[in-house]
Amino acid sequence: MRSSRSKPDPLNPGAAGFAHRGLHYGSGFPENSLTAFAAALELGAGIECDLRLTADDRAVVFHDADAWRLCASPMRIGQSKLADLGRLQIGGRPIPTLENVLELVDGRVPLLLEVKVERNIWRWMPVLGHSLAHYHGPVAVMSFDPRIPRLLKANMPQVRRGLVIEDSLPRARRQMALWLADPHFAAVERTALGKPWVERLRRRMPVYGWTIGTAAERAQAEVQADALIWEGDGRPRN
Repeated sequence: MRSSRSKPDPLNPGAAGFAHRGLHYGSGFPENSLTAFAAALELGAGIECDLRLTADDRAVVFHDADAWRLCASPMRIGQSKLADLGRLQIGGRPIPTLENVLELVDGRVPLLLEVKVERNIWRWMPVLGHSLAHYHGPVAVMSFDPRIPRLLKANMPQVRRGLVIEDSLPRARRQMALWLADPHFAAVERTALGKPWVERLRRRMPVYGWTIGTAAERAQAEVQADALIWEGDGRPRN
């Protein structure tokens, strides 16, 4: 993997990259589950996971806005309290909280926490500040919403912050988002890797590529990104 021309990355996961939503496959290792995270730890890979805020201001590790796809429940994460969500299960266990994941990982591998914003932007900083206050492992918070890294810069400047960028984002909006976020790193959609604007960005900061899902995508991304966020057949070679 070609190194970036930007500064060294304290979150660098090495050749193992970041396992997207943990090392998940099939019903036995569902995405964003403690089982999937434990499997990623066994591999020595960094872990990428999604965070949503409950109605009572608890950060839970869950991708979708509702629980239908993974739990066959219409409950919406942002409109439910943690105790109510506790009745649902992922891989035979309750939906994990951010604290559950921090306790499991315990600084052994880098953590990428992607914040999902749902009209609750101003509630995120107290929650993240409380959860990460005593965590000493390599960790970063990123979001598609540039206001999250901007708020991190103002309220938690010691935490590494990232901006997630879709390939389809128009140039003017991308430039505005980067200016507002002022990130330490960018997580860029795989199809944008190798484009001139990404190469220019790599001179300023590390760029991670998401989501790498095949061996061919991995071969390309290994020379066009500083770290891979992968799943399935995008898993790094031994």
